[in-house]
Amino acid sequence: MSTHTLADTSVLTGRSLRHVLRSPDTIITTAVMPIAFLLLFVFVFGGAIDIGTYEGSYIDYLLPGILLITIASGVSYTGYRLFQDMQGGLFERFQSMPIARSSLLWAHVLTSVVANVVSLVVVIGVALLLGFRSGAGVGEWLAVAGILLLFTLALTWLAVIPGLTAKTMDGAVAFSYPLIFLPFLSSAFVPTESMPAPVAWFAENQPVTPIVDSIRALLGGDPVGDQLWIALAWCVGMLVVAYVAAAVVYRRRIR
Repeated sequence: MSTHTLADTSVLTGRSLRHVLRSPDTIITTAVMPIAFLLLFVFVFGGAIDIGTYEGSYIDYLLPGILLITIASGVSYTGYRLFQDMQGGLFERFQSMPIARSSLLWAHVLTSVVANVVSLVVVIGVALLLGFRSGAGVGEWLAVAGILLLFTLALTWLAVIPGLTAKTMDGAVAFSYPLIFLPFLSSAFVPTESMPAPVAWFAENQPVTPIVDSIRALLGGDPVGDQLWIALAWCVGMLVVAYVAAAVVYRRRIR
């Protein structure tokens, strides 16, 4: 980014963050559903679920998947806010001003990152109150933060596409529903070995499973192995594809 673009992005990010601060219910709403899942599985289903050879408690096993659900829930507001700006004619007004065209998109993306970080901190705080404990050191926590950041950026840029193209508000946010439920078809809640063969094959070959397994191993202070590189490859690959697709859609939309 040029200095001009960075300055414009900074100003517009401040604008978006002020909108979030004026309606903090968006962050609260984002955190409520993952916390509800956390409570449901820990106190209702957890005692009946066999987590195989995993040595930690069920909440330690469960938390990585809950964190990904938190992100998937949070990025839907990126599509929502973009849709509002498009419908309100903000893009057209900004095109008549000396503002870098990419700065508006980056402002929404950075706002999404900040809002999701707050939601993740809230969810982790609740998990600690419920008994979550980690054997991870500073390096492992930084690695977890890096994975979650990449995952957030990938899903946020994916959210940009329906935010720019949707015809209705429901269409702008509906894309997030499959993302929220994708962890249920992974190793997030139960080991994939316990699933029927076709479901297990899907679970083992979709992006959530290596990401969840990597975060779980890092938080537990356990060896990560090749899963970390697979998780990073998925995150970076999704980010690149989503960013390129969003940029193409944006250029076509503002012509």
